[in-house]
Amino acid sequence: MATRACIFGLSGLDLTAEEKDFFADAQPAGFILFRRNVDTPEQVKALTAALREIVRHEPMILIDQEGGRVRRLRPPHWPDYPPAAQFANVSNDRDEERSLVRLGARLMANDLFDLGINVDCAPVLDVPQPGAHDIIGDRAYGLTPEDVAVMGRAACEGLLAGGVLPVIKHIPGHGRAGADSHAALPIVETPLDELVKIDFLPFQANADMPLAMTAHVLYTAIDKKHPATTSKKCIRVIRDTIGFDGLIMCDDLSMNALSGELKARAKASLKAGCDVLLHCNGVLDQMREVLDETPKLKGRARDRFDAAMKRLLRTPEPLNVDEARARFDAALSRNGKAETRADPTEFQAAT
Repeated sequence: MATRACIFGLSGLDLTAEEKDFFADAQPAGFILFRRNVDTPEQVKALTAALREIVRHEPMILIDQEGGRVRRLRPPHWPDYPPAAQFANVSNDRDEERSLVRLGARLMANDLFDLGINVDCAPVLDVPQPGAHDIIGDRAYGLTPEDVAVMGRAACEGLLAGGVLPVIKHIPGHGRAGADSHAALPIVETPLDELVKIDFLPFQANADMPLAMTAHVLYTAIDKKHPATTSKKCIRVIRDTIGFDGLIMCDDLSMNALSGELKARAKASLKAGCDVLLHCNGVLDQMREVLDETPKLKGRARDRFDAAMKRLLRTPEPLNVDEARARFDAALSRNGKAETRADPTEFQAAT
């Protein structure tokens, strides 16, 4: 049975009988886990093993583990990690900061690899701008495109070295959004030349990465009607101007930035040029709607999926975990850990 161009969430800590039947028939390209799906290391390992048994291919198994506000794996079973912005407080030396970002990502990859998770929806490559909504905020590695580009690449390198694929997001840039795209459609009216110079730069500098996630943001300089996820013009900019030729997944189809029925959203995303659909909330009836519009993973999309999976290291870069974690924690403690802002509700989407 052919792999389908979709990634689905699931409802709880274990697969239900209905989910098993649905996923066995659907054969999605991958799955995404949220806090509702994680309890203990043993439980997560059993869940990822069960997911692999259901599909007839090696699936992508995703999670959002950025550190700070957006982290699905938390103490006491997993170490905590700071928000991306905190690394800038460690040192005035960019090389030292870069080294620590890579080390943190390498340690995070070790956590995920042990659980059978092979994709992290990180790093955020958005460049926050004054007056923008704080949905990005401290999730960004800096306030300049150069800092975000350099530290974002360090995070990607650490994840890849640990056998985990990074997802650069939110392409082509969410840093100017005046609204949270979970709740409403942000509209950005910045001229294209400024977008290229600032917002696009971190993605251009990391265009060789295997996976990217779209922004549910409307950029009037590119397309006055459609947000990036459903805009042919915007996907063309991502491919041609930014130069990203890896696999593009949309951000969660169930987010309120998108309008219309789920089937229409799915169809529009694929028509625009997204390679894979992402639906996160684990509601089975909604997943059935998305599946109705999901084609087989074929052509260039299949090539990009296969190319991404080939970048997974079967044997991660050697790491003395205890020594590395002690070094990482000491560096953060020496410079003061940022207080992680409490999130009143978990971000449902792979933000």
